Amino acid sequence: MTEYRIIARSILLPVLLVVCGASGAAQIGGKPGAYSRMGFGARGMGLGNATTALVSGDIVGYDNPALLPWAEYRYASASFGVLSLDRSLNFLVFSMPLQPQAGVSAGIINAGVSDIDGRDNDGIPTGALKTSENQAFLSFGVRTRPGLSLGATVKLLYYHLYTDMRSLTAGIDLGAFYPVTEELAVGATVHDINSKYKWDSSTLYGQQGTNQEDRFPTRATVGAAYRLPDSLGVISADCEFSNASTIILRAGAEIPLVPALTLRAGVDRIDLKEKGNGIRPAIGFTAERSFGSWIPRLHYAFVLEPFSPGGLHMISISVRF
Repeated sequence: MTEYRIIARSILLPVLLVVCGASGAAQIGGKPGAYSRMGFGARGMGLGNATTALVSGDIVGYDNPALLPWAEYRYASASFGVLSLDRSLNFLVFSMPLQPQAGVSAGIINAGVSDIDGRDNDGIPTGALKTSENQAFLSFGVRTRPGLSLGATVKLLYYHLYTDMRSLTAGIDLGAFYPVTEELAVGATVHDINSKYKWDSSTLYGQQGTNQEDRFPTRATVGAAYRLPDSLGVISADCEFSNASTIILRAGAEIPLVPALTLRAGVDRIDLKEKGNGIRPAIGFTAERSFGSWIPRLHYAFVLEPFSPGGLHMISISVRF
């Protein structure tokens, strides 16, 4: 037990610093669940994550489950992130409409930090360490009246921090969407209701161990999306409020150059309360080619991270069918 205590004390602090600081630096002050607030896939990140009311194109229930009833086709996607500081961020998702007025989406998020140099108090290597944060979600949305749709997401949260330090909990998201006109739509979400990590350190520290809860910040977002005339593209904007006393703006624009190529740009974390969140500009594109009813697509986004030595590259491969 003494050896475990020495190793735990020597590595748990740097692990938490890396995960909470480097992996999601300035994501609402490094609160738990930073990976889940970085966006979902290359398209959303390329738009600055201003997707609360964006009902065009590929629809993912993770952003706003109330958008799912407006999905026009089945959609599957896999995303792979290239990040600095030995971090990882990956996504899998499948969405489909349920006629006549509903939709469903299911997916997995995986994030973590690898190649952490574990050492004891004497500086002797104890082996490479890694962390793993995972989230499985199921989203459902339905039109409750003409135009208005509501949705909910149930999330299973699993975090493996170190040896027997694990947390398995659940959380809920809620969403609403309403098309004001053919061009303008508005949406709203509440994310991470009751989302948290629960820790029991008695496996490491014995009788000195404790039980602790680390709650995710609950966030309420309102957003709008406007479809430009003559199919020139779409612009969107979100405003997010959290119980961590943050107010953050997001904005994005998407323009199809030709039917097979779409360009986009956006900006995330425009902090209205100057909490040091750090602005995150992004650019990206989508290239596609049709094979009958199957349309594969390649999405790419580059996100400038303000507190990282390098930018974030997100690559998504999707197919609609």
